[in-house]
Amino acid sequence: MALTDRLPPLTALRAFDAAARHMSFARAAEELYVTPAALSYQIKNLETDLGVQLFRRLNRAVELTEAGRLLAPGVADGFEALKAAVRNVNRMRDGRGLVLTAGPAFTAKWLAPRIYRFVERRPDIEVRLVASLKKLDFNRDEVDAAIRFTRHNEEPGCYVETMVHELMSPVCAPALAARLKNPSDLIGAPLVHDESLALMQKPPNWGDWLKVAGVEMDWRRGPKFSNADQALEAAAAGGGVALGRLSLATTDLRSGRLVAPFDIAIDTGAHFNFVCPAGMETRPEYVALLDWLRDELSDESAPGEGMRIVRID
Repeated sequence: MALTDRLPPLTALRAFDAAARHMSFARAAEELYVTPAALSYQIKNLETDLGVQLFRRLNRAVELTEAGRLLAPGVADGFEALKAAVRNVNRMRDGRGLVLTAGPAFTAKWLAPRIYRFVERRPDIEVRLVASLKKLDFNRDEVDAAIRFTRHNEEPGCYVETMVHELMSPVCAPALAARLKNPSDLIGAPLVHDESLALMQKPPNWGDWLKVAGVEMDWRRGPKFSNADQALEAAAAGGGVALGRLSLATTDLRSGRLVAPFDIAIDTGAHFNFVCPAGMETRPEYVALLDWLRDELSDESAPGEGMRIVRID
């Protein structure tokens, strides 16, 4: 091994990492349950080992040198990777448990009404659902798999499987739908907006659907909601017509809480993907979850079935 490839002692790197995060030898020593003198000794040994000064010792404070600033992110990332690897080994040892993350709307409108069937099928596998609009990291955020709404399939280091393509069409309560015979009847009707779509590049909106339907109107008016499930609930309560994401509205459409009054849907190019770390998809608990997701989707009519579907760019 080349001299430059040799790693310093792990204890010295831990001391440096803690001191760099706290910018205090005393607080770093407290975190590591050692004395400040012992921590200072470890860092001094590291500086000697590397042949550079990592900290400037100031009056009651320390600051990183240029070399210290260069080293700190790599050491921090290295310890995070080690922690993640240990967590993965512990999960493999414990087995039979999965943490699945998805957006709040997909969790509320698709997973929540169905997950009991997975529990009935596989009571030996404990599933915890984490709803988040953020793209959670499998290592840092301690999640095992994700359902992600996206227009892309590139997930380096991950297994990706498309679950359902998303279509959008107006949906509303039955009483309101009875008054909507043609798309032009939307003029004057209250429109409900899903602002979570703003997270997408070139987000779809009411204007896209109305253009396909051949209707010109002021579509920006009406209540706006931060999540798709809130917009669908407002529509089901009679509060207006939502441009619904049909995969999320499936349960309400089947039950009759919502009605799709027109036979026109737009395809935004977005879809829901199942994503997990590459290689994990062959583990028994992942196989069970994937099989269940596929079965649920195969038992349902495809969103937009019987509608005229128009792709928008």
